[in-house]
Amino acid sequence: MNTSRMLAVTLRQVYLIRGSFPRVLPLFIWVAVDMVLWGFLTRFLNSIANAGVNFIYMFLGAVLMWDFFIRVMQGVTMAFLEDVWSRNFLNFFATPITTMEYVGGLVLTSIGTSAIGLAVMLVLATAIFGLTVFAYGAAIVPFLIELFLFGIALGVMSIALVLRLGPAAEWFIWPIPGLLSPFAGVFYPISILPHWMQCVSYVLPPSYIFESMRTIIQGGQASPVHLALGGALAVAYVMIAFWLFHNTYRHAMRTGLLARYSAESSSY
Repeated sequence: MNTSRMLAVTLRQVYLIRGSFPRVLPLFIWVAVDMVLWGFLTRFLNSIANAGVNFIYMFLGAVLMWDFFIRVMQGVTMAFLEDVWSRNFLNFFATPITTMEYVGGLVLTSIGTSAIGLAVMLVLATAIFGLTVFAYGAAIVPFLIELFLFGIALGVMSIALVLRLGPAAEWFIWPIPGLLSPFAGVFYPISILPHWMQCVSYVLPPSYIFESMRTIIQGGQASPVHLALGGALAVAYVMIAFWLFHNTYRHAMRTGLLARYSAESSSY
């Protein structure tokens, strides 16, 4: 892959964001709102709960991790949709750029935007509510890596869906994090779910992360087996996502869908 082409895709997004305050604001405002809202809620729960139960690490930490995952996913999808909305998508593929280079540029964009969101969340959670990620120990590193990989995977799958069904299909991708959160066990143990929901949870990398997080908070140790399984699933999803996008693009080229790609043609 040509790194300069990937960086060119990212640079376009940098110029878009730098020159538009409405694009800059969403990078941190929604995560800041979530941190403040959940931070005061956990502080209230601490005030009425039994001694020894710290909801800041139980809930606020979970919100921070889940918001990071959402920022990663949306970092990919928003960069792609910017090209769709501006009718610039076809222009990219009139150049020698490959699908993997284009998606790689979107991933680099996601790294930058999600890093900004994560930094804002950490500052607010630490300065105002006393949350420190060091309380989770060394496991915080695989937690973030696995959530990042799964976020990238879902982002790439989402843009493949839009590429296949048309720009109107963007409305299918916004609810995805909300639909996954009950199965991921963000705020509660997987064991309380019905059996069929648990079966779905076992194939989602975040479920292993949040189970491990709760184990650490309760004084235990994160299971290396669970972390390895979550990581393996995340890598598998990334591979499937890139394969799906590549094949969807080839289908669009072969059938002529790409030439008719417009907001009015929402399904083919």
